[in-house]
Amino acid sequence: QVQLQESGPGLILPSQTLSLTCTVSGVSISTYNWDWVRQRPGKGLEWMGAILRDGSPYYSPSLKSRTSVSRDTSKNQITLQLSSVTPEDTAVYYCAQPWDYWGQGTQVIVSS
Repeated sequence: QVQLQESGPGLILPSQTLSLTCTVSGVSISTYNWDWVRQRPGKGLEWMGAILRDGSPYYSPSLKSRTSVSRDTSKNQITLQLSSVTPEDTAVYYCAQPWDYWGQGTQVIVSS
């Protein structure tokens, strides 16, 4: 059974770089594409980026300048980095195998 578990800092200061990890079990991450999605308070789901089976990353144009998605196949993990965060980046962040499997999400609050 495929399972995804996000982990992250919970609370981060403005201007810092957010780093989130998605640990996948039940399948090798090299088998599928993996995506990051977030939901800000009162907003809908927002696609942020993805890493394909071959390791190629793709990003939302609106976030491309601040986003990096990578993977560690030895740990079966996908990582999202979002730089120069502001309170507008406060959200629940999800990793997903589009779109059959989702993690439970991890809440991130950007606040001083």
